[in-house]
Order: sequence, then structure tokens, then C-alpha cells
Amino acid sequence: MIAAEGGAAQGLPAGTPGAVAGFALYLLAMVAIGVATSRRSSSGLDTFFLAGRSLGKFVVALSAVASGRSSWLLLGFSGLAFARGASALWAAAGYVVVEAAMFWSLGRRLRRFSGVRDCLTVPDVLVARVGEGRGALRALLVVVVLAFTVPYLGAQFLAGGKTFQALFGLPQPGGIALTAAIVLAYTILGGMLAVSLTDLVQAWFMAAALVVVPVAAILDLGGFGAVRAELVRLDPALVDPFAIGAGALIGFVGIGLGSPGQPHVLARFMAIRDERELRSAAVVGTTWNVVMALGAAAIGLAARAQFGAAGALPAGDREQAYTALAAAHLSPVFLGLVCASILAAIMSTADSQLLVAAGTVVRDAYSRLFLGRRAAVVDPRRLDDRRMVLLSRAVIVVVSGIALGLAALGGGLVFWLVLFAWAGMGAALGPAVVFALYWRRTTRAGLIAGVLTGTTTVVLWSLVPGLKTSVYELIPAWIAGAAAIVVVSLLTRPEPDAEIRIRDLG
Repeated sequence: MIAAEGGAAQGLPAGTPGAVAGFALYLLAMVAIGVATSRRSSSGLDTFFLAGRSLGKFVVALSAVASGRSSWLLLGFSGLAFARGASALWAAAGYVVVEAAMFWSLGRRLRRFSGVRDCLTVPDVLVARVGEGRGALRALLVVVVLAFTVPYLGAQFLAGGKTFQALFGLPQPGGIALTAAIVLAYTILGGMLAVSLTDLVQAWFMAAALVVVPVAAILDLGGFGAVRAELVRLDPALVDPFAIGAGALIGFVGIGLGSPGQPHVLARFMAIRDERELRSAAVVGTTWNVVMALGAAAIGLAARAQFGAAGALPAGDREQAYTALAAAHLSPVFLGLVCASILAAIMSTADSQLLVAAGTVVRDAYSRLFLGRRAAVVDPRRLDDRRMVLLSRAVIVVVSGIALGLAALGGGLVFWLVLFAWAGMGAALGPAVVFALYWRRTTRAGLIAGVLTGTTTVVLWSLVPGLKTSVYELIPAWIAGAAAIVVVSLLTRPEPDAEIRIRDLG
């Protein structure tokens, strides 16, 4: 273990004026954005959930990256690097490559089709692509999205509780509640516009902190050579990116398969003002992904060199590597930045998850399934845009309450809780989105089979110890879901107007 000033793991004193003031200003800025955008976002569901399809390429690029990474990157991934060393980088390689391809191609098709068909949610897109039928596909998608989105949101609130506990000494339940209250405040006011603009700011905070913390720590510890030497002394495998088994390697790289199935990321592509801007957004987004992944890995490695083992971290929790390293090497003002960066990662995903859940309930379950089947007897005033936005805000409050309950009960690691939710959504929706946008022969029955198969495989694989430890459940579930779509689609007939729908893909 390398000795350094303040080398023992420590938290941020709750009364440090500089850190508290800087952090408070950051939070006030986030809420101010929500207030400033609330009037525009109240005009209708299109503006509330997709910002009127008016977002620019830089906002889309950085908000997509920020919302996709969540607390998993700063706490979970840095903790993985602390435990496994350089081989943890493979866990970032998959999503960096896949998301670059999504910006370049999939996002453009999604934006084009959703615009032509007036789709506001991912279930909207999939149903519009293969036809509504009797509503079975949409109903299934509503259940799946909510089943995985709410636990994902709960994981973000739990990560917020950990952050407030480590840096300010606030009891974890209080930190969880405070995180939820902050996110709720600006999301419920400004919708997608507020969420995307705050994510833009949060992406900068995250990247800055992920550069400042490892650089400061490595310099204090004597430079890169000294850190590497200490890691070799602890375990030579820590500096070897190939010190990883085949199953773990496939599982880590396969994390990227989940990206096409994340509605909170896909919504950014649907909200951009011009699909042609997505290719330049790909450069910005990929650069941000790479910088943040390398920074988080460097934090885990530097913390391992300094503290030696997880037992030296607060509560013996490897997911506190980031906060412990920052507290040991940064001034109170910069510690405020670190706290803001962690909350930025948490909030940039939590706010998006809230919108996904609300959109699924209001647009898909209430408007399309419930009211859509009663169109002949429904009072038109019940479909008024402003009333629907008010309903969306009420749903956001309810979903937040449920996620708070899950966060309070959940004691598992953020890394694995998020990975399970990521796998569930990725395996259920990922193959469906890819095949719906790229394979002309895809049918409604095929998508239903794919969603059911992917979801079932994720759950069963994660429950069987021998399977769970062999490879990350997303991999077999994605393959099984894709196979089900192909087989069932070939055995069933497309809708009569399928060719018209396919032409809308461009």
C-alpha cells in the first residue's frame, strides 16, 4: 500500500463550507433548469417526453452518454477495476463500440420512423412497425419496461444514498430520499427538455471529475510508475488487461448488447431535431464514453494501489473507491465537484428512467390500450394534452415512491443490481428494436416471442447458480430472443400493410 497524505479512507466532513456550498449551487442549478423549461414542457406529450423533437446534436450526444452510464460507471465500474484491475476495461469496450454504431445507424432509422409515425415511446415504435393487432404486444412491452425500469431507478436512488453517506455522513435512508427528491423536482417540471439539458451539464461534471481525481491521486502517489509498481507487488494480474477468463471476457464485452434495448437512451435519438446530425453526435458521444471509462478504471487502479484491499475502504465496500480516493487527495472545493459528479451520474439516469416509466404508463397503457379501446365513448377532454401532461407528472411521483421502497429494501451492490436491470431490458427490447428496424420480415408474433424469450431467459439464467457464474445472463438471453424473433417471424405472416410500414424506415 502506498503511503500518501490523508491516505486512510475517509469521508467528507459534513460541515465543510466550501464543499457544501459548491454542491448546493450545483443542485440549485439543476432545479432552475426544470423551472425554466416547465412552461414549454407542459404544452403536450410530444414536448414533455421528446422535447418537441428539437434537441441539438451536442445535447443528444452528451445526454445519451450520461443517461446510459449512471452510477454504474463511477461507483460500480471503478469498484470493479479496484477488484479486478486492468481487465475491467473489457466491461466498457462493448458498450463503447455498440453505442457508436447506434449513433451512426440505428439512431437515424429510429428517428426517421418515429417521426413519420408520431411515436413517443419505444413500445410505440415497435407496435407501429408491426401493427397494433389486439394490443398483446403493447401490453407485454408495458409490463416488461416497468418491471426492469423501476428496479433500475431504485438502484440509482440507492447509489445516491451511498454517496451522501460517504461524503456527508448522512444516513443512507436519508440520502436515498434526498436523491429522489432532487431528481423528482426538475423532472416533474421540465420533462425531456429539462432532463436533456441537465444531462448536458452533468456529462461535463462527470468527465471533469473522472479526469481530475485519478490525475491528482496518481501524482500524489509518486506518478504512474509508482502506482504500477505497487499494483504489481499486490498482484501482477492487476496490470494485465488479459488476465481474465473466457466466460468473464464474453460477459464483459457483451454488456454492450444491452444498449439497443435501453428506452432512456433510445429516446434521445427520437428527440433530435435532424437525423443527419447523429453522425457528428457519434464522434462526441464516443469520445465522452472513452474518456469516462478510462477515468473510472484509473480511479479503481489508483485506489487499489493506495488502500491495498477493500477492507480499508469505508464499510469495506469497493464501490466507495471513488469517494475514498477523492477524499484522500482533493481539497474540500474539489470534493464538492466529486460529489456533484456522482449525483450527476445518478440523476442523469434516474430522471430518464422516470420519463420512460411515465411515458409507458400514460402513452402506452392509458392512452393507447385503455382509452384507445374505448375511443367511441371517451370524453375528448380526457385526451387533452395538458391533462395528459398533468397525469404524466402524477405517474412520475408514484413511480418515484415505488423505486424509493425498492432502494430502501435493496442491500445488493449497485454494480450487479444495475447489470441485472440492464440485462433484462437489453434482452427483452434489444433484439426487438434491432430486428424491427433492420429486418423486413419481422412480424408482430415474432416480436412477442422475442420479448418473452429474452425476458424469461434473463430471469432463469440469473436464478441458476451454475449458469449465472458461467457468463453474464444478457448474452444467452439476447441470442435466445433474437432466435425466437427469426423463427416465429418466418412461421407467421406479416401484416397486410407491412410494406408501407417498412418504407417509413427509409
